[in-house]
Amino acid sequence: MKITELLKRESIELGVKVPDKEAAIDKLVSLMDRGGRLKDRTVYKEEILKREAHSSTAVGEGIAIPHAKTAAVKEAGLAVIVVPDGVDYGAFDGSDANLIFMIAAPEGGADLHLEALSRLSTLLMDPDFKEDLIHAESEEEFLQLIDDKESQKYKKKVPSESKRYRVLAVTACPTGIAHTFMAAENLEQNGKRMGIPLKAETNGAEGTGNVLTKEEIEAADGIIIAADKNVDMARFDGKRVVMATVSEGIQKGEELIQRALSSETPVYHHSGTVSAESGDRDGMGHSIYKHLMNGVSHMLPFVIGGGILIALAFLFDDYSIDPSNFGKNTPLAAYLKTIGEQAFGMMLPVLAGYIAMSIADRPGLAVGFVGGLVAKMGATFANPAGGSVNSGFLGALLAGFIGGYIVLMLKKSFRRLPKSLEGIKPVLLYPLIGILLTAAVTTFINPFVGAINDGLTSLLNNMGGTSKIVLGAVVGGMMSVDMGGPVNKAAYVFGTAQLAEGNFDIMAAVMAGGMVPPLAIALCTTFFKKKFTEREHQSGLVNYIMGLSFISEGAIPFAASDPIRVIPSCMAGSAIAGGLSMAFNCTLRAPHGGIFVLPTIGNPFGYLAAVVIGSVAGCAVLAVLKKDLEAK
Repeated sequence: MKITELLKRESIELGVKVPDKEAAIDKLVSLMDRGGRLKDRTVYKEEILKREAHSSTAVGEGIAIPHAKTAAVKEAGLAVIVVPDGVDYGAFDGSDANLIFMIAAPEGGADLHLEALSRLSTLLMDPDFKEDLIHAESEEEFLQLIDDKESQKYKKKVPSESKRYRVLAVTACPTGIAHTFMAAENLEQNGKRMGIPLKAETNGAEGTGNVLTKEEIEAADGIIIAADKNVDMARFDGKRVVMATVSEGIQKGEELIQRALSSETPVYHHSGTVSAESGDRDGMGHSIYKHLMNGVSHMLPFVIGGGILIALAFLFDDYSIDPSNFGKNTPLAAYLKTIGEQAFGMMLPVLAGYIAMSIADRPGLAVGFVGGLVAKMGATFANPAGGSVNSGFLGALLAGFIGGYIVLMLKKSFRRLPKSLEGIKPVLLYPLIGILLTAAVTTFINPFVGAINDGLTSLLNNMGGTSKIVLGAVVGGMMSVDMGGPVNKAAYVFGTAQLAEGNFDIMAAVMAGGMVPPLAIALCTTFFKKKFTEREHQSGLVNYIMGLSFISEGAIPFAASDPIRVIPSCMAGSAIAGGLSMAFNCTLRAPHGGIFVLPTIGNPFGYLAAVVIGSVAGCAVLAVLKKDLEAK
């Protein structure tokens, strides 16, 4: 890191007059604090004085470089005073100090202060450069002199702005909304705190942001992949790569950065297949989860958009015209429901297609799509036209995995084909043979999967009031276990799958449970202020909006900082909300939207009561478990 990146204009003061060493230290600590580098000014000064008590940091020839590495430092930085008349700083050569640079390094700062010490000492050995600094007429000139000298001295060692990141990261969660950006922010903040330049690329719902360049990758010392779905890995061939979940990116930023820079981290070698890209860090289970989540993340926009349009169709329709045609009695309702059904109907092919693509790369996409369509049709060998069985979500899920692994098998089988036939594999052999085999296998398993689906639907429909309340409490509580992680996603995907089966009460319980965590935390930060920091109070206000919008991830920062108290509290509130939603016979035809789709909810007042009671209960439990800050 360049010296001028550590030194702010407001931390420089020229023409200073101080009577002694202690006054000089006070002035420098004040300048460091003015630059926003310190958490605790008093503790930092104590650490500076401890270092001086060990031995003077004056290096002679009119220069002193006091320094401290402590948790009282917010981020690495420099402060400097120019004392034209000099001050006795206890130098071994008896000279008074005219230039005094103070260094602040955070506790986990990877010895950044030693690097800065080395550079400063080297540069200041040039007497002409030292004199130029002493006689600088402005802070801007002072900074420019350092920048010019450092660039000249270290022109081969100081990389350009585009190549200066020691660690690069890629974050990606299945939905590409909250977890993706929270992980990126946490990694970048930890890098800044540790004094390690880090850049994070986000694979979000709106596309890839902050894209890593080829030059940055070549210059990086290590790569972090914090993702729960596959990302482009070919570009990292030959680099040290740490594979992690997106949750670890949020909770274990410092540990991941240290591993990325460790010589024990293995070098990644790209195999050319997507399945190898996961690095198999968590074994087959995590690999399967990634493939599944890749399908789910691409499926959700169809489910949400189509589902809400269908719900709006019922809202704008007139039931009395023709009860049997409810949803399409008026032109507007008919149009909304038709478009919604087309979008919602894409759910299964998209799920299967992107699972297969995650496994086998692009050749798997068409194969998986067709497998999903065959599952949606419910085709059997007895009735190839379909409609005789209900394979549904589970059938499409299996079709995606079947299609993906069939294409992988074909890739291995065709490796020995002459190179002259290389071009026909992706356009002819993979789609032709892959689609045929996947369709055949899916057609074969459809009756068995259909029987499972029919049995599950029958079980849910025959559940009594008590059983349904328990089911609502379970799926509601699951929404708070990991706030958007695997358990949360399992409950949500179960709810959306049941929409297609007409079990709208389950979706209502799922959304009620998912709304509670941020709302419970928002209430607690509002009414129990002594238990939270000022920053948490501000985040708590945002959680009102996130909770009402059914974005459970708003609770993640609180859960990450205090999981033992926050997660059980939220689970209790979510379970109560889910159970009450079932008890009040609430239904929901839209798979998302929170308070904004309230008009489409069956028994909206009961639903609101369930969410409010669950949120208040979660808040109360958290208030009991969490101690006041002063009492900690």
